[in-house]
Amino acid sequence: MRIIDNLQYANWSEKIFRQMRAGGVDAVHVTIAYHENFRETVLNFEQWNRWFETYPDLIMKGLTAEDVDRARASNRTAIFFGFQNPSPIEDDIGLVEIVHSLGARFMQLSYNNQSLLATGCYEAEDSGITRMGRQVIGEMNRVGLVVDMSHSADRSTIEAAEISTRPITITHANPYEWQPALRNKRPEVIKAVTEAGGMIGFSLYPHHLKDKSACTLESFCQMIAEAAARYGAQHLGLGSDLCQDQPDRVVEWMRVGRWSKAIDYGEGSASAPGFPPMPSWFQDNRDFGNIAEGLRKIGMSELEVAGIMGENWYRFYQENFGAKA
Repeated sequence: MRIIDNLQYANWSEKIFRQMRAGGVDAVHVTIAYHENFRETVLNFEQWNRWFETYPDLIMKGLTAEDVDRARASNRTAIFFGFQNPSPIEDDIGLVEIVHSLGARFMQLSYNNQSLLATGCYEAEDSGITRMGRQVIGEMNRVGLVVDMSHSADRSTIEAAEISTRPITITHANPYEWQPALRNKRPEVIKAVTEAGGMIGFSLYPHHLKDKSACTLESFCQMIAEAAARYGAQHLGLGSDLCQDQPDRVVEWMRVGRWSKAIDYGEGSASAPGFPPMPSWFQDNRDFGNIAEGLRKIGMSELEVAGIMGENWYRFYQENFGAKA
């Protein structure tokens, strides 16, 4: 059974890379841009190249699904790159192909706010996919850069699923009815994404969990089982949103970037702007086995468990990372 986590933004270190190996994690989609422009994002690619050179026995760059297999065979974790904002392509559609050639495999069309491409989930009005957004989706489809709508608003997400000629994703979010949050997704949104062949990765970020840091493993796994019954288990995976070892100033960068002089506490609060404690059963990459066991305990089949733990993402990678024929 492959283990793939389709979203992390940790404070990367040898310790975390070793925890990935201890947890048997075969691949991780890592965020390498929140609000960075193209040049700043290139510097983040450079930093990862240094880590690949420094820890060649622990991690390797992932570009294709087959790289997951190469990582497994050599006891390493394949690292796939993604952006949580379209800021790295600035206002230049030609950069879509460039960032894909550098290794990017996922890009969100908006991060909480309105972008040049789509509306974010924190905006009061959702005007949907923009003129540029439609063309960028087409270019992303052509080169094999996956559309991610994790931080986008409802209408924009549904329209992206309709416009895209390839399946899109919500890499890290949970059902809104399980835990109401601006970032969690309503049934009609998940339905639009999954019916078009797309995937949703369930998030372990406490603000997106029922009872937050006190969420139980059983509650989380039961949520997944209910989603499987409603949308099909083949469309489900994990996107933990693990932000391990990050200082609170990184939360400010995520939520504020350069667009505001005021602190935007987002789904936190003024009294607790930082990272909330993770649930006891998922502290880091060594704990993915707890989720697999929890899914078994609530009655999911081995095939379903394997799919959710990574096989569904693996299939998605196979079908969507390459250029369109």
